[in-house]
Amino acid sequence: SPERVDPGRTDWTTRNTPKVMGGVTPACSAAATAFYRAAITTLVPVSSPEAAEMVKLFENTFRSVNIGLANELLLMCDKLGLDAWEILDAAATKPFGFMKFTPGPGLGGHCIPIDPLYLSWKLRTVQYNARFIELASEINTAMPRYWVQKIQDALNDQGRAVKGSTVLILGVAYKRDVRDLRESPALDIIALLQQKGADVIYHDPHIPTLDHDGIR
Repeated sequence: SPERVDPGRTDWTTRNTPKVMGGVTPACSAAATAFYRAAITTLVPVSSPEAAEMVKLFENTFRSVNIGLANELLLMCDKLGLDAWEILDAAATKPFGFMKFTPGPGLGGHCIPIDPLYLSWKLRTVQYNARFIELASEINTAMPRYWVQKIQDALNDQGRAVKGSTVLILGVAYKRDVRDLRESPALDIIALLQQKGADVIYHDPHIPTLDHDGIR
């Protein structure tokens, strides 16, 4: 039975989030159902543990791929002189057939950046190339460099170089309102800025200290 948690949210809890579960045998499924029924409102049985695992991997791959698509929209709009957020907001008015994802600095957390690559690795063992997974990972992993280039361009427009400039990073956790730094793209942005000679400082009310070279 895979975990379904959205850190920082209080409206969806372990009790009211539907739980997918698959037993090795029908008896195993029945025992698991009896166990979880006391604590969880909705149970979603599937045919096997492997099916339950695939549900989890697909859920996280869905997020990774769609965030990658939103990030690529940003890159495309940047080339075309368009405002990606204007495009997304307008597209989100469609009442069907559209789910809004937004661009950002990349992926973070212990699930979304990693789980799809587990699936991609497994599929390579059966001679299948999961192209969406690999492409989304490529786009999302490149986003910190995109934003550092934007910072560099903005400084250059003011006649300044990154080297020797003080850059303030607002928020270093992988998402808002959490204390989790795992796989946070903010750390990649900090490292890239430091490589260019920037003096990097940060503020994050949830992370008062940061064990990272040269950051304060």
